[in-house]
Amino acid sequence: MSENCDKSSNTMTENSDNQILLTASNDEKEIKPENNPYAYLDRDEFSSERFKIAVKNLPKYYGVNEFRKLVNEKLKLASNKIKFPRKNSPFLFVCFRNEEDRENAIKVISGFKWKGKALVAYEAKPAPDPLVKRRNEQENSEIAKKKSKLDEQPQGDRLKFSTIPLWNVPYEEQLTTKQEEIRKILIKLGNDLAHHNSSLRKWLDKQKSLHNQLPCELLDIRHSKQQDGYRNKCEFTIGIDEETKLPTVGFRIGSYATGKTGVAPVDDLRHIPDKMKVAVKVFQEFVRNSDLEVFNPEFQTGHFRQLTIRSAPNQLMIIVGIHPQDLSEERLTQFKKDLVEYFFEGPGKDANVTSLYYQTVMKKVSNDDIALAEHLSGDTHIQESILGLNFRISPGAFFQINTAGAEILYNSAIELAKPTEMSTVLDICCGTGTIGLCFSKSCNQVLGVEIIPQAVIDAKENARNNGVENCEFFAGKAEEILSSVLYRIKNEDIIAVVDPPRAGLHQRCILQLRKSEKINKLVYVSCNPNAAMKNFIDLGRPDSKTMHGDPFVPIKAVAVDMFPHTKHCELIIYFERWNKEKFLSDNQNS
Repeated sequence: MSENCDKSSNTMTENSDNQILLTASNDEKEIKPENNPYAYLDRDEFSSERFKIAVKNLPKYYGVNEFRKLVNEKLKLASNKIKFPRKNSPFLFVCFRNEEDRENAIKVISGFKWKGKALVAYEAKPAPDPLVKRRNEQENSEIAKKKSKLDEQPQGDRLKFSTIPLWNVPYEEQLTTKQEEIRKILIKLGNDLAHHNSSLRKWLDKQKSLHNQLPCELLDIRHSKQQDGYRNKCEFTIGIDEETKLPTVGFRIGSYATGKTGVAPVDDLRHIPDKMKVAVKVFQEFVRNSDLEVFNPEFQTGHFRQLTIRSAPNQLMIIVGIHPQDLSEERLTQFKKDLVEYFFEGPGKDANVTSLYYQTVMKKVSNDDIALAEHLSGDTHIQESILGLNFRISPGAFFQINTAGAEILYNSAIELAKPTEMSTVLDICCGTGTIGLCFSKSCNQVLGVEIIPQAVIDAKENARNNGVENCEFFAGKAEEILSSVLYRIKNEDIIAVVDPPRAGLHQRCILQLRKSEKINKLVYVSCNPNAAMKNFIDLGRPDSKTMHGDPFVPIKAVAVDMFPHTKHCELIIYFERWNKEKFLSDNQNS
């Protein structure tokens, strides 16, 4: 659906997507490319904004995953991205990879009845480049020109506040604040459970009277003795320092959406270990002396994009991320040789790199645009140790970024779960097997489930290297293979342990856990408790047509500060399957 523009004068036309389109009069100069928020559409790189539709007349209540399932599974449309302005928004956007897919989607969705509503679909205008849009606003608005208090501060302080906002807060005060935040989350959990499941109210009221308005016991927050230099993995951006105007390896001061692409050095950041800082400086010299350019996120030009560093005692792995653009195979081959020579024979030896990788990083619209890392020289893995076990870490493997904190985290999970020699631990989202292998000494059997095949290979290798024989690992989606994995369990005491990504478990996995009545205990490890709140609530909803099986209720919780100087911390909640007679009897006895 197109919009008419008045060509005789400067106008601002608002289309039905609430997106502003700028048009210039014929008698004035054309908009300069650097000031045109739609110039990106004329470049060679792919953008899903070119093939976008708007969908309107949506039902009053619907779920994000519900709509995705409708589009991708039921209607079988090859969507690239779905953009939701807000929860239960009356409209949304669906992006595609080409014109044919977009036109097909408009035909299929238009008039389709969903939850009693006939959907409306039409071509949507592309969104303006947020960087250019913000830059134009700053140039044309007196209000925007006034710097915020944060913008007036030195670049180094701005970087600290964006990465470690509690850098200047005494650590004991940080812990107190985080413990109080966890209290608020648990209070909300208790109130929401009572609202959604009336059968739990009597028990929850008793729990609140026992635990100072909390639905379960909350232990004191735990932390390691190391508060500085604790990160064992960092992803650094390669860009231009706004102050020196030189190519710099560091962190972005702001986001692209806020109009900031500048990169600042990381010398004064407390959470990064010194040996990483040395490696960053050493690689930065390589970048500055190279004839390749730094990647420009606005124009999608240039080559040097990111540097990932993983560290372990006496080991350092670096992964150099490059956008190859139109470089020939011969030039890329020479670049890789130059990297090896620099770090293992030249000035880069000062970084003490033990493992060197190269990685192609294109425009980050999906995981398909980030290739697997290519090993160039040195060891293929680095080794870390947790609770007396050794773990090999590949470039893409998940491993807790705070090794000392991970020991406390996993010990706390074991403490809350209380496994015995007759217990089976079901490790969901097991990654490279760290949690499951740490549990293996305290239980009869560990079965791990992980969606990433390479991680499962690493988990099996970790089990062999540590001589652990009571662990098995399976590749696949938990919601799809959980039932078959459960058939392998002979023990009656089954403890599910989940440590999902920040967004939490997939809804279908929660449904599978609920209906798997063999599972009576569940340990949920969350690095973002607010994002996981829906999971917590769904575990406690009453039995229904969609949610089969008795609910899980929170019994005990503990926070572990894995991220000093930031506002984040991990939360472990131990749940048990609801047993009305048992729990109400326990309350009466207490």
